[in-house]
Amino acid sequence: MTLLELLQLMRKHLKLMIVLPIVFALATAVVCFVALPNTYTASTSMYVLAKQSSANSDNAANYSNLNASQMMANDVSTLLKSDRIEADTAKDLHLESLKGYSTKVTSETTSRVITLSVTGTDPDIAATIANDMASNVSKVAQQVMDVQSVNVIDQATAPTAPSGPNRPMYIAVALLAGLFVAIAIVVVSDMLNTKVRNADEIEDLLGLPVIGRMPALKGGK
Repeated sequence: MTLLELLQLMRKHLKLMIVLPIVFALATAVVCFVALPNTYTASTSMYVLAKQSSANSDNAANYSNLNASQMMANDVSTLLKSDRIEADTAKDLHLESLKGYSTKVTSETTSRVITLSVTGTDPDIAATIANDMASNVSKVAQQVMDVQSVNVIDQATAPTAPSGPNRPMYIAVALLAGLFVAIAIVVVSDMLNTKVRNADEIEDLLGLPVIGRMPALKGGK
């Protein structure tokens, strides 16, 4: 099937091509606004400082301390994702677990700054979890790693605007999905239609040329 033939089929079934994507989009919109609650993301940033390896303050010592701190930042980022930090935070907040709240830790290899983001349905609890995790990771890092401290740069505050779900994107994807399904229905129904619909198909089936045509008359005359 050529692109021109597909466009002709789509034009022939224009009603289906319009209605089905709209139905998909409306159904998705209902689900998004009724079944999916708003989520909020609270973020806090931390600065990792390694213990001084030398009392000297020359450039070589400073460079060594900087590299050590950067490597420690990667370790602290991994520690933030550990079960121990989550369990300690849940215990501090008198929660059974942090289920329902997702965490995201970002850090760069050239920086000692770590950003922790907590996303959940309650903005106040999300901010509290982020701040408590930052406090707990500082304590654990000082106990099990060669870390002097993990200092909080910006404490997490309760967000006022939701960060998700991305309802417009979901609706747009549903609209495209509806269009794809409509095209699939049109193409499959055309392939299953075994009727001879024009002279070209007769020639292909019989291998004989068409020598005459009978025009369709209105009103049976």
